[in-house]
Amino acid sequence: MSLLEEKLQGVKTAVILGHIHPDGDCIGSCLGVYNYVKDEFPGIDINIYLEPPAEKFSYMRYFDEIKTSLPKELPQADLCICLDSGDKDRLGGFLPLLENAKDSLVVDHHITNIGYGRRNVIAPDASSTCEVLYDQVLDAEKISRETAVCLYTGIVHDTGVFQHSNTSGKTMAIAGKLIDMGIPFSDIITDSFYKKTYVQNQIMGRALLESVCFLDNRCIFSVIRKRDMDFYGVTSKDMDGIVDQLRVTEGVECAIFLYETAFQEFRVSMRSNHIVDVSKVAAYFGGGGHIRAAGCTMSGRIHDVINNLSLHIEEQLKTASSL
Repeated sequence: MSLLEEKLQGVKTAVILGHIHPDGDCIGSCLGVYNYVKDEFPGIDINIYLEPPAEKFSYMRYFDEIKTSLPKELPQADLCICLDSGDKDRLGGFLPLLENAKDSLVVDHHITNIGYGRRNVIAPDASSTCEVLYDQVLDAEKISRETAVCLYTGIVHDTGVFQHSNTSGKTMAIAGKLIDMGIPFSDIITDSFYKKTYVQNQIMGRALLESVCFLDNRCIFSVIRKRDMDFYGVTSKDMDGIVDQLRVTEGVECAIFLYETAFQEFRVSMRSNHIVDVSKVAAYFGGGGHIRAAGCTMSGRIHDVINNLSLHIEEQLKTASSL
């Protein structure tokens, strides 16, 4: 019996939660578990609650069943399953669903997760929460093709299509087993990771054109103001891929991308190549993530935000150069 099946014994109602600003691994893991439960435990009343996910992930089965607002009458679920959220506060407005649940299961791969569930499965060495689900939580023999599509999506997005340093032999082996189930793996990568709309290309071009290198050209940053987002008619969901493109600038170790969410408030995304642990930088400012990919929200003038971030990045670069 798999760990999830063990937790579902006697459960009649369950809810699935993920982190704010849900990305591919968050959406993939949530829908992966949802599909699995729907397939294997059709008698359980289960619901997913997430902030509105990007439409590019709509190819996953049951995408349209994701609930994006808290119900007026707060349910007391028998089990709350929290996925890919390193801290309970990152559950955002859906935190009351966890607090009101009778039991909880947390599955994650963020090293900063201290285990806020009654049962915790945290694997910091895993590439993604979807990898943890396949390896430790679900019964691999019972994973349907539709569940496999979700899990593969999460692995692809959190590894940057198997390019990030969190990719391991186990990651590749699991991805291979999912591919062998007949999923459209090439379409998943193209449609959810690489494909951009016309305005997404425009806003990325704007960000790249106005990017600035600093710290002896070892770092690069760019920012998109709220007024620019309004001009192009884009939202936070249209910002995917910009920081990754900045990261591959020749000679750059660390890339920072910011977009304005309110007056002098910015959502910060960071990526690094070999040296900087951006999860430590993000955690200092109340955020989190992975060694090579992390984020946070910061307030102040752009100049001050970049200066504050660069102090921590420069310290790591100096430490590395002295070794």
